[in-house]
Amino acid sequence: MGILDGKQLVITGVLNTSSIAYQVASVARNEGAQTVLTGFGRGLSITRRVAAKLGSDVAVIELDASDPASVDQAATTLRQTWTRVDGIVHAIGYAPPSCLDQPMLDTPWDDVATAIHVSTYSLAELARAFRPLLIEAHGASIVGLDFDATIAWPGYNWMGVAKAGLESLSRYLARELGTDQIRVNLVSAGPIRTIAAKSVEAFKMFQDNWGGRSPLGWDPQNAEPVARGVVALLSDFFPMTTGELIHVDGGYHAFGA
Repeated sequence: MGILDGKQLVITGVLNTSSIAYQVASVARNEGAQTVLTGFGRGLSITRRVAAKLGSDVAVIELDASDPASVDQAATTLRQTWTRVDGIVHAIGYAPPSCLDQPMLDTPWDDVATAIHVSTYSLAELARAFRPLLIEAHGASIVGLDFDATIAWPGYNWMGVAKAGLESLSRYLARELGTDQIRVNLVSAGPIRTIAAKSVEAFKMFQDNWGGRSPLGWDPQNAEPVARGVVALLSDFFPMTTGELIHVDGGYHAFGA
């Protein structure tokens, strides 16, 4: 038996096999969960190909986190086959190039707004649209992926601001959804070599020295430790944990030097 036996999960952000969300889906399935992946636009066909690697029974539904109508339609589509959702993984983030590695004061508001809308507000959109299905689980879990926003990282810039908003939002959602027995937590991951990480030039520096400063070490090519942290929070082993930020980073965050 796995710790997610019988659980039905919606996992966003599976772009390819190197993505953290893909590893979450893989570990979750090994622990007994049924999974539905989401994608949109040109990336939808890629998500479908990746889903096939996980198993022939892995469905993919379209969901554009920046479009409320698309999020609502995704929830409506899922209701045709599922009567509840036990967990949602929020692995959604995007910032235009001007928000990363560039002087922050030169970034136009429209680009900042896009970063915050997609990377922060989308968590609330998922919670709103899927809330009825989450309530039916009588103990559902929403888990988002984070990169520690208590630090001003070189080059991360407005995405760091968006992640700080995500951390705050997760606590407010935990407060509001607690009466529905819906938990909301984040996992702050160490740097993993993903498509998203490649968009930040300074991330190479993080990846190269992270393991040397982490007491447990760190492998930026291995997302499984992060996935296991996410899966643990999706399970029933944390029934009274919400509004929490769990670091899965080899311990890097706890030491100044």
